[in-house]
Amino acid sequence: MPDSSPSSPAADVAQAGVQLRRRVVVALTLSSIVPILVLAYVVRQFVLPGVQAETPLARRAVELLVFFTLLGIVAGGWIIWDVGRAVARMAGSLASDANLAELGKRSDEVGTLMKSFQRMLQTIEQQAAEINSFALRLDDAYKELEATNARLKETSFKDEVTGLYNRRFFSLRLEEELSRYRRFNHPVSVVLLDLDGFKAVNDELGHNAGDATLRDIAQILMKHSRGINVVSRYGGDEFAVLLVETSKAGARLYADRIREVLARYAFPHGKPITASFGVASLPEDEAATAEDLFRAADEALLAAKRAGKNIVVATGPAARVT
Repeated sequence: MPDSSPSSPAADVAQAGVQLRRRVVVALTLSSIVPILVLAYVVRQFVLPGVQAETPLARRAVELLVFFTLLGIVAGGWIIWDVGRAVARMAGSLASDANLAELGKRSDEVGTLMKSFQRMLQTIEQQAAEINSFALRLDDAYKELEATNARLKETSFKDEVTGLYNRRFFSLRLEEELSRYRRFNHPVSVVLLDLDGFKAVNDELGHNAGDATLRDIAQILMKHSRGINVVSRYGGDEFAVLLVETSKAGARLYADRIREVLARYAFPHGKPITASFGVASLPEDEAATAEDLFRAADEALLAAKRAGKNIVVATGPAARVT
């Protein structure tokens, strides 16, 4: 009695594969060997005798030859179409199998193929995960490098004690402003200030008190300066301020305001600290280069020191502001 239990999709696939192999063999046989044998028989029995006898039988033989040739073509086309249907049924059975992964447990050709396919997918997924992880790490490293470069650049332009810009950055910005002045004739000023009596603070109270004093002065300068101005510690107890879009009159007013704030400021150590100021500006002063403009401000600062300290001196006439 035949087994009436329902077959699984995997069994259907296996059976379809067997049938497909058989049909391929039949297709190759019918579409190649059989037509050649039929053609050879027709030529031998009908074409050659008819041609040799030059009788109407020759025309009949040619007609038979054409007929069998067309018949072979039609038969071959039908066989190929039937093989295509078998392949389609086999693919449909594979696609509709909900437990297709179980095919990998088989020990025949289908199972081996499925195991290889599963291993290939696992390898691809693993490599894709590794590539994605590497890309994320590379992106994080690039961002960290950018942040580090930004910090290094910022650090290279900052004074360690006060947090203000250093001499190097001030010089670069001064060159830029001189170039802008030459193109657009916009005013620019330099204010230099040197602390009066700062040496006594370092000598009597130590360098920690001196550094704290410098930081307090830096805060005062930043508080009373515009954001576009460049406030820097030029060296020791000397500070330099680049006033953008500021004429000499405006620079003198700025310097006098800072002088008054410092003179009234109550430092934690209790000692009075004042400053002397030198001012130079373009276009009022003659300065072909950034060094010339800075030198003019420095000469005005020396004049303020010689004149008694705690004053503002600007180059040119009417230099003193008390």
